[in-house]
Amino acid sequence: VNARRHIGLQQLSSLASTGRTFLGPVKSHKFIVDESTNQSTLICSAVRLIESLDLTSAAGQLLNETIQAQNKEFKTGMSTLLFLVGAWSNAVVECLQQNVPVPAIVSVMSEGLNSCCERVQCLQIPISDVKKELCSSRVRPKAFESKTGRAGRDGLTNPWNLLCFQRGISTTEEVIPINSSSRQGDDYNINKFLVSPLAGCGSVASVVKAVGDRSPSVLSGSGVTASRCITQKLTHSRHFSALGKSCFSSQQGDFQGYLSGPSADLCGCCGLGHLATALSHGNQSSVKLLQSIAAYQQERAECSGPSQINIAEIVTCCVLGLPESYSCVSPGFVTLVSPEQATVIRHFAHKPLRILLMDGDLTERYRHLGFNSPRNVRTILEHPSPQGGSAGDAWLSRMADILMSFEVNLVLVKGNVCKNFMERCVASRILVIGCVARDVLCAFGAATGAQAVTYLSQLKGSCVGSGAWAELWRPSDGRAVDLGELVPARIGAGGIPLLTAVLTTALPSKAQLLEDQFWALLYRLHHALKDGKVFPGGGAVELLCLSHIQALAEQPGRSGNAKAVRELPGPWLAEYKSIVLQALASGWKQYLSVVLCNAAKASSELEACAAVDHYLQKAAACGSPSAYILEEFRRGGGLRGSSDPFPEQDIDLKVCDNVAAKTEAWRRALDLVLLVLQTDAEIITGPRRNQILNSPVSSEFMFL
Repeated sequence: VNARRHIGLQQLSSLASTGRTFLGPVKSHKFIVDESTNQSTLICSAVRLIESLDLTSAAGQLLNETIQAQNKEFKTGMSTLLFLVGAWSNAVVECLQQNVPVPAIVSVMSEGLNSCCERVQCLQIPISDVKKELCSSRVRPKAFESKTGRAGRDGLTNPWNLLCFQRGISTTEEVIPINSSSRQGDDYNINKFLVSPLAGCGSVASVVKAVGDRSPSVLSGSGVTASRCITQKLTHSRHFSALGKSCFSSQQGDFQGYLSGPSADLCGCCGLGHLATALSHGNQSSVKLLQSIAAYQQERAECSGPSQINIAEIVTCCVLGLPESYSCVSPGFVTLVSPEQATVIRHFAHKPLRILLMDGDLTERYRHLGFNSPRNVRTILEHPSPQGGSAGDAWLSRMADILMSFEVNLVLVKGNVCKNFMERCVASRILVIGCVARDVLCAFGAATGAQAVTYLSQLKGSCVGSGAWAELWRPSDGRAVDLGELVPARIGAGGIPLLTAVLTTALPSKAQLLEDQFWALLYRLHHALKDGKVFPGGGAVELLCLSHIQALAEQPGRSGNAKAVRELPGPWLAEYKSIVLQALASGWKQYLSVVLCNAAKASSELEACAAVDHYLQKAAACGSPSAYILEEFRRGGGLRGSSDPFPEQDIDLKVCDNVAAKTEAWRRALDLVLLVLQTDAEIITGPRRNQILNSPVSSEFMFL
C-alpha cells in the first residue's frame, strides 16, 4: 500500500486481485488451508474466498458485506462484482493521480454506469426465444472434422473433443440417474424422466429405459447404438474427474439409453435442459443433475404452467468416498447419519413411521426467539427431582417418555439436538435428525399431516404425522455404502415433492466446491426464469458497455447529475468527463481481457486487449454496435484472440447470463468503490488501538 495514494482503494484492489482467476469458463481453483488444523478445502467462488480471508480493514469488511449481499439475493455474480471492484478501484486511483476532483469522479462514473445499464437493455433476449433457439441449434457437421477431413478418427485425441466441456457441447451421451433406490411404491416412476442435457443441443433427446427393457437402443437415422456412445467418457483431470465408471457402463443389462426421434418433446423438459447448459458456464456435471430435477418437477406439475424451478423442493447432500460418477438425484430427503442411527433405520425397513417436526433446538436450555425471562430472577433449577438425580437426566427421561407415549418413530429438528438425548432415542429405536432446513420440515408437514412444535411439552396427538419411511441410501448400482463415520440415509413420505441432489466425491476438500457449483447453476436458472429474459454471455454485454462508454467519452458536453452540474462550473466538469469515462471503460476492458485469457483464447493480456480493440473497431464500423454484437454472439463466435486453438471452428456456442444479477453486481461494485473513495479517515478504537500505539508504524497514525 502506497501511503501517498488512497489507502482504502488500494486495499480493495489488493483483495479483489485474488479472485481474477474466477472469471471465465475455465476457472482456477484455490486451496484454503487452516494452519491451526492443517485442513484444507477447495474453493472456486468469490464468497468462499472472502470468507476465508482475514479482513481486518474497514474496506475489506465493506467488501465482504457487499459480496454477501449479492450472494444472499442472487447466489451468482459475485466473481464479476469482486473483479470490477478491483478494476474500478485502480481506475479511480489513476483519476486521483491526475488531480480529478472527487465530486467529478462520483458524478460522471455514476451517470456513466446508469447510461450503460439503459444501453444494454437492447441485448435482453426473452426466455421463450432462447429456448427455441437452443433446442433447434445443432453442431454443424464440419465441427466434427479435422482439417484433413478425418471425422471422428482421432477420438479423444481430437483437440475439439478435449474442449467439449468448455463449449457446452458433448460428443457422448451420458445420463445422470434419479436414484429411486429400492422403493418401487413411490407416486412417480422417476426413471422415465432421465434426460441427458448433453445430446448435442439438438432436437433429439435421450431418455433411459425402465429396468429390464433390453430392446435395442439405436440412434434415429443412423446405425450407431447408444450403448456405444455411453461407454465413452470425457475426462478433464485424473485427480478431479469421475474416478469410477459411469453407472451405465457397468449396468448395461439394467439401464440402456436410447434416442427418440424429433417427434419426442423431451428436449430438456421444454428447453430447460439446454437453457441450463447455456447458463452453466462450463459446469456440466451440475447441468445433468439439474435437468433431471427439471423433468421431475415439470411432470409433477403436469406442465400446467410456465417452466419454473421450485428451489424450496431441492436440497443437497455431499457423500464422501464415492466417485463423482455416482452423483444423482434422489426423491425424498437424503442426509448423513451415524452408524448407530443407521442401525435404527435398518430396523425401520418397510415400516410406516410416525413423524414429529420441531421448529427449534431439541435441548434443555433452548428458548424460542422473543422469550423474555423474568428480570432480577436467576434460575438455579427449573424442575427439582425428588429422587436425587441430576436435572439433565430428569429432562432426558421426561422428553423420551413423551415421544414414546405418542409412539413417535422419527423426529426432524430444525436446530441442534442434545447429544445425550439422541443417544437415549437411539436406545429406544427413535430416529432423531437435527439441522433440517425449514423447507424440508414444511414438505414433510404437508405430506404427512404433521404440525411443527417448538417444545416437546407442547406435543399433542394431532401434531404427529404418519406415512413416513426411512431407509439407507444406495447408489444407482445398488451396492451398499459403508463410509465409516457417516452413512447416507433417505427419508420420505407418500407424495412428498422433495428432491435431493446427492453429490459424491472421493476428495473431502472438493465437497464444498461441488455444492457451491450446483447451487450457483440452480439459482442462475431460477433467476433466468424469474426475469423472463437473459443476456447473451461470453462478454457480449461488457463489450457493448465498453463501446458505449468510449462513444460517450468522445462526445462533447456535460456529464453528471443535475446537482453536480449546478455546483461545478460547466467547463470545469467537462474537462474531466473524458478522463473519468475512460477510467470507467478501463474496467470493462480489463474484464474482457481476463475472460479471454482464462478461456484460453489469448496467450496474454496484451493479446487479449488487442482482440478487444479489434472487436470495438468492427462494432463501430458496423454503425450499430448492439446489432453487430447480437449477431456475433448468436452465431456462437464469442470473443476470440489470435491464440484461440480453434479459430476456424464454426460451432453453435450459446452462453447466457442473468440480467438482474449482472447489472446489480455492476452497481454494487461501483457503489462500493465510490463509497470508499469519499472516506477520508479510518478511526480505530478498542484493543487494536493499543497494539498500533506500541508498533513501529505508530508514527503513521494520529492518536485522538
